[in-house]
Amino acid sequence: MTAGQYFSLIDTMARLSLKAEAQRYYLGYLWWVLEPLLWVGVFYVVFFQLLGTRTPDFLMFLAVGKLMFIWFSKTVNYAGNSLTTNAGLIGRMDLPKSLFPLTVVLECSYRQVAVFLLLFVLIVTDGFSPSMLWFWLFPLLIVQLLLIVFCSCVAAVLVAFQRDFGLLINLGMVFLMFVSGVFWDIRDIANMAAADALLTWNPIAFLLHSYRQVLLWGEVPDGWHLLNLGLFSLVAMLVTLRLMQRYGAHVARRVVSA
Repeated sequence: MTAGQYFSLIDTMARLSLKAEAQRYYLGYLWWVLEPLLWVGVFYVVFFQLLGTRTPDFLMFLAVGKLMFIWFSKTVNYAGNSLTTNAGLIGRMDLPKSLFPLTVVLECSYRQVAVFLLLFVLIVTDGFSPSMLWFWLFPLLIVQLLLIVFCSCVAAVLVAFQRDFGLLINLGMVFLMFVSGVFWDIRDIANMAAADALLTWNPIAFLLHSYRQVLLWGEVPDGWHLLNLGLFSLVAMLVTLRLMQRYGAHVARRVVSA
């Protein structure tokens, strides 16, 4: 299989999966934006209306954090089960095992495009004007995509070897949501050393904070840290894909025998 055929197959599988999913629901493709909006609405009611958070422009602050976090969390969760749910196909055909988590990544990324457009409409409607800083969104999105591909492939292999990892990944996403500043501002941490450590060692916290800097606060994100995170994600992704290719037969045996 050539590289062109490989990526064409990923694209076809992703589009077919999206079409099949839309046909299962009455509102179809509208759920691409309705579900994220409902999540933002629930968190807004809990943290602003009930708990009385005083974060300025909290609705937009929450929308940026939650809508960008959903892309990461849902993709990795779904990709974790991508090999096991296709066990029958893997048992019958010798396909690259990376095909399945990458299909999930592309599928969720297509869905996220609609979420991006929704987010931009919300931000502009709320009075935030586009600026040259918004060009920082391109490297931010690329780095997040590289990180998603790496984590998705790792999750898929872990679940293929032991199904229990699926539960741990789900719990890990909940933990990550609480420690990444999705609904609270990292700048509110009194201990600056702790805040700096969180931004340094939690890539999702750093990315969410950077998105808010660009879209809401008119600040330039830490380009050096973004470059390092991007290089790490790229190398980790390439190494993981290479290992999946090299040990694909072993992974297939684990998936089929599970």
